Amino acid sequence: MGTVDKVVEIDSLEKGLLLESRGGASGEDTESNDDTVLYTASFEEMEEKFIKYQTVQWVMYSLLLILAWGIGLFMLLYLPVRRYILRKDIRSRKLYLTPNAIVYKVTKPVAFPCFGVLKKEKHVLLPSVADVIIEQGYLQSLFGIYSLRIENVGVRRPPSDDVQIQGIANPSAFKKAVLTRLSNMRSELGSRRVSTIEDIPSLRIGHPSSPWMSPSKSLRHDLIPNSGGLMLLQKLEEVGNSVKRVQTLIEEQHSQS
Repeated sequence: MGTVDKVVEIDSLEKGLLLESRGGASGEDTESNDDTVLYTASFEEMEEKFIKYQTVQWVMYSLLLILAWGIGLFMLLYLPVRRYILRKDIRSRKLYLTPNAIVYKVTKPVAFPCFGVLKKEKHVLLPSVADVIIEQGYLQSLFGIYSLRIENVGVRRPPSDDVQIQGIANPSAFKKAVLTRLSNMRSELGSRRVSTIEDIPSLRIGHPSSPWMSPSKSLRHDLIPNSGGLMLLQKLEEVGNSVKRVQTLIEEQHSQS
């Protein structure tokens, strides 16, 4: 009976904290987003399971710390405030997919709610997304809680740099929406490259035999109108003739030897 009374007392304290904060929360203005929202994740269905999971985890840590240093006793006394912060946290979460990014917003009280709230907003550009991973630990599986982790492209960073979110109602649907959008973006990029290549005009060569044309013939074609060009052409022919003579002499000496 003592345990039941403690649970009822914790719930009553939590409800009292929530009722006090409703007045301020009702006046908050929702930020408008100019981007089109392709998919919005939901957290409402998992609120109670998320609170229970976090509560059990907190109690387990508290009991361990009671055996160690006695700090766990203060953690148990702090449990109503902890549950209040978690409930405000999951109720304020917003996760949605836009044509260019994944947006995650959350507003939650700090460790002591009387000192204000903590706002967090994360934008992950879709071209920088490597994969969307769904994880579930043993304790999470008991409450049906999933963790969603968004990995970045490029040099591998520590897991703490990745966006990690707990308590999504249907993580598989959100992952499918992200991967589908990434596939569409890649196909659009490929089609743009193909159209760009097709728009480039084909280069037409005026003289098809120009790659096989000898330097003397090309110079002759370009330098005929100029008198200086005629003199240069004659010198080139003389050099060519002298080279041929040297070649014939070398061949004769080689045959005689």
